[in-house]
Amino acid sequence: MVDIAPAWPEPERLDPLGAPVPRYGTGALSDLLPTVAAGLGVAGLATGLELAPADRVCVFLIDGLGWELLRAHPEEAPFLTSLLGTSCNGTGAPLTAGFPSTTATSLASVGTGLPPGAHGLPGYTCEDPATGALMNQLRWYPWTDPYAWQPHPTVFQLADAAGIHTCQVSAPNFEHTPLTKIALSGGTFHGRLSGEERMDLAAEQLAAGDRSLVYTYYSEVDGKGHRYGVNSDAWRGQLMYVDRLAQRLAEQLPPRSALYVTADHGMIDIPFDPESRIDFDEDWELRAGVRLLGGEGRARHVYAHHGAAADVLAVWQEVVGDQMWVASREEAIAAGWFGPRVDDRVRARIGDVVAAAHADMVIIATEREPRESEMVGMHGSMTPMEQLVPLLEVRT
Repeated sequence: MVDIAPAWPEPERLDPLGAPVPRYGTGALSDLLPTVAAGLGVAGLATGLELAPADRVCVFLIDGLGWELLRAHPEEAPFLTSLLGTSCNGTGAPLTAGFPSTTATSLASVGTGLPPGAHGLPGYTCEDPATGALMNQLRWYPWTDPYAWQPHPTVFQLADAAGIHTCQVSAPNFEHTPLTKIALSGGTFHGRLSGEERMDLAAEQLAAGDRSLVYTYYSEVDGKGHRYGVNSDAWRGQLMYVDRLAQRLAEQLPPRSALYVTADHGMIDIPFDPESRIDFDEDWELRAGVRLLGGEGRARHVYAHHGAAADVLAVWQEVVGDQMWVASREEAIAAGWFGPRVDDRVRARIGDVVAAAHADMVIIATEREPRESEMVGMHGSMTPMEQLVPLLEVRT
């Protein structure tokens, strides 16, 4: 009997153990502030990330400005491009954001100095095990006690308690949000509307103490990327603007200062076609046995009905396993996707199945998530475009 090869070879399934896990402990966003604070004299906060200490440190986080995006746009960002060689203590290497590479998770990692498995914000949305509801951790809806959800102190709080002049300079509407309270609070919050005002005040606040820790933030690079894509004129205009902001801040640094320019994630544009955008709400196979769909298009938490987790895992591996790293909760935790440890209170927030995109595709949900499903630029997974972020440095 002659074996006949199939006309269409079976697609090769991605091994979840082969996913490029973030460099927690040595080169992730969660290592930045503990290393900075240790250099300022705060005890017990050293990591494997090496940075030269400075008396005054400012961290400028540009939402959505990934390492690969910056390297691809030298004309729009000449100042930031000139600093690429300074990244990560002059090694010219990027940091990794953490998984998922999304704003709520990354900002919590920055502010607490902890990986997602410890701080407990493991995605854009995740299940609240106490209620069974899907919680949006960026908008903090439905409401839950922020300090029960994330009980660890922030690095800013520890620095403030150690006598370091500590503050955040950001948009005024962020001052009282739950995410700010549990991830970015400590010292004094200063709200300023314009980017120029934030840069000027950040420089003033750096000079206000012999030892200072200042954090400032700009969001619209990410905003324009989501709405128009990273290949749009609107996105490139924002990159040009934020490049000038970073230079404005760098030129005002007081003596004995270090400025670190970083980001919370990168971004990738996803084509608007059925192969690139698989609609969960229209796909009966992906919906089978699923109780809740969490996360976001490129980093999904999938919560199964009781007893259906193994079947859901098998179906997702079969349907999208050649385009996404698809793992069970236990496999994702053991592989270190969420950090070297996952606290007991966090474990059940992670999906029974976790799916992270490798290909240029997303799992949208046009009925459940109409606004998110219309976005051009996406992020969340562990590809270099999403995961790698700069750590550019200027010193005086």
